[in-house]
Amino acid sequence: MNRLLRRLSPALLLCASQAWAQAAAPLPYQSTDQSLGTVNCANSLCHGSITPWHESPVLRNEYVTWSRLDKHARAYRVLHNERSRTIVRNLGLPTPAHETKLCLDCHAHNVPEAQRGERFNLSDGVTCEACHGPAERWIQSHVEPGASHAGNLDRGLYPTSDADSRAKLCLSCHWGNQDKLVNHRLMGAGHPRMSFELETFTAIAPAHFRVDADYLARKPAVDGVKVWAIGQALAVQEMMDLLVDPKRGRDGLFPELVLFDCHACHHPMSQAKWQPRGQFGAHAGPGTVRLNDSGMLMLRAVAREVDPALGLRVGRQVSRLHLAVAGQGDAIAEARALKRLAAEVALRIDTHAFSAASPGHIALALVDEGLAGGYADYAGAEQAAMAIGSVVDHMHKRGLAAPAGALNAALERLNAALADDEAYRPAQFQQRLREMRALLVAK
Repeated sequence: MNRLLRRLSPALLLCASQAWAQAAAPLPYQSTDQSLGTVNCANSLCHGSITPWHESPVLRNEYVTWSRLDKHARAYRVLHNERSRTIVRNLGLPTPAHETKLCLDCHAHNVPEAQRGERFNLSDGVTCEACHGPAERWIQSHVEPGASHAGNLDRGLYPTSDADSRAKLCLSCHWGNQDKLVNHRLMGAGHPRMSFELETFTAIAPAHFRVDADYLARKPAVDGVKVWAIGQALAVQEMMDLLVDPKRGRDGLFPELVLFDCHACHHPMSQAKWQPRGQFGAHAGPGTVRLNDSGMLMLRAVAREVDPALGLRVGRQVSRLHLAVAGQGDAIAEARALKRLAAEVALRIDTHAFSAASPGHIALALVDEGLAGGYADYAGAEQAAMAIGSVVDHMHKRGLAAPAGALNAALERLNAALADDEAYRPAQFQQRLREMRALLVAK
């Protein structure tokens, strides 16, 4: 990383240093500040207005959007349903889900008792402070005359507008980190399979901000393609951290199976589905359990756009990792090498000026990967569909894509091919990709 820094210009180095400084901020649940409770944001003159304030630099209805439309507000409630009771029973846990740290760490803002203010309510779920940071030091100052976004960050506001920091935060629950993880045992007990893509999930949250002149004066510009790309790079890094961890990456005699493609094992034994693949790990051979390389496919696609040689390096490194996991090399060393490379890609993305044509190139690369057989696995197809949706949406907003009606219809057909992971048919998904490609090429 230091060698890479020395090759950057002073201007790019400053940008990179600022991004890393923000990314180094503790995640909200790691902060030692007091969490005061969502009710403190709910006043109609603060963020609890029923309708947006058009004359205000902020919408003022953020609390209402969260409480009515955002699934994060209902995350705690699901801990009382039958599925949660089944998971707890199957795992043999001594307490119900709504009292179990394993569950609360992602289904609520589960900070220590000593850091909960008198109006804090655990049952509010994944709250404002779970994403924006405990409000003890910034709740009063952020409304004072002359308050600045930089000042709020200094007082503990979490930098969600920074793509790296947002990815790190979202991945902490939607994939896992050193503190928490939806592992294979938890899924075996009944927890849903985890999938995540930063830009897609940001868009459907739903957004409770508007990107206008005031926003851009205070925060980084929102670039959907960069947000998607950085999310993929950080997801690969988190996955490699898990793979090399001698405790979290193992489950008794086995490796942690959440690292692998679910459908490599979860299919009828009579279904002879293995075939050579013309991409990552093609020579690992039949009978090997494949790593889930869906995020790696996405990483290679964006790396190619930033620098074709970089994309080639990603592809080669992932192939080495697949072979090593299959016993043809040192898997730990190759995983660490891929993490370093993913970090390099993330930095290159952060400092790269994507051209107007770049989203189209990336969308076509994702489609063509599938047409070449790259999405034989469901997880890869799922990631590709989310990524294509994000990139195409970015193109449409800038007038670079086909009419919205045709695009939406094509995206709906693409997603319909993924409606049931156990009934996924690669040939059907490829046909939908051909339809999408025709629209992209026509534009």
